[in-house]
Amino acid sequence: MADEKKAKKKKDSQLVIRLNKDQRDQFVQLCDELDTSAARELRLFIKGFIARHTPEDSA
Repeated sequence: MADEKKAKKKKDSQLVIRLNKDQRDQFVQLCDELDTSAARELRLFIKGFIARHTPEDSA
């Protein structure tokens, strides 16, 4: 069953962004210090952003 959940939640797309090298380095360093990854934190941000800005009746 765990394999089925993984298959459904497969990450199959990329988002490429440009940002200042110093900001990127600080962000990655903080993520490392907090024992998380930059990708995980960005995914959490995106999920929260969508939840905050999606009307409840369309969810």
